[in-house]
Amino acid sequence: MRIVIADDHAVVRTGFSMILNYQDDMEVVGTAANGLEAYQKVMEHKPDVLIMDLSMPPGESGLIATSKIAESFPETKILILTMYDDEEYLFHVLKNGAKGYILKNAPDEQLILAIRTVYQGETYVDMKLTTSLVNEFISNSSKDETATSDPFKILSKREIEILPLIAKGYGNKEIAEKLFVSVKTVEAHKTHIMQKLDLKSKPELVEYAMKKKLVDF
Repeated sequence: MRIVIADDHAVVRTGFSMILNYQDDMEVVGTAANGLEAYQKVMEHKPDVLIMDLSMPPGESGLIATSKIAESFPETKILILTMYDDEEYLFHVLKNGAKGYILKNAPDEQLILAIRTVYQGETYVDMKLTTSLVNEFISNSSKDETATSDPFKILSKREIEILPLIAKGYGNKEIAEKLFVSVKTVEAHKTHIMQKLDLKSKPELVEYAMKKKLVDF
């Protein structure tokens, strides 16, 4: 089983690499420090499993990279490894292609089990969050997703990709060049983001992006 680890802390990448390489059926073939590097490593190594953190400042976050990697490399199973025991992040990444979600303070045996579970094509959720997941799906079973009290959940993948770039101070032209779209497209997405999130100014947008862990300064 070929594995890539994405985390902004070198000590974490090294530590987990040692644990996994000790397993007879696992090999860490690459590591990355942010979402963009994770995408490049997956493209290069075609791993069976990508273990990815959510917040990797100052680079692209795992929250954003998950949907991009899942869409481009569906054969690679994504396991989120994070400190955030927040059901909001759990629901978002599962809806956008991740196959598993485990907390960093989980025992090594649980991490290994999670990796093997997603490798087999099944979904793994940390036991601490399983109850929240079940309750949320039950409570929302008869509700339309657009009726949610959290407007973040109705942003499109492209809007979630653009939001942190705006917050970081990139201009419309710079964002357009990064994403290979027109300036008018960026302007339209920016307008939709502000409307959906009910934001009135750039400072409000920056504050919102930081709250959602989409950017770190």
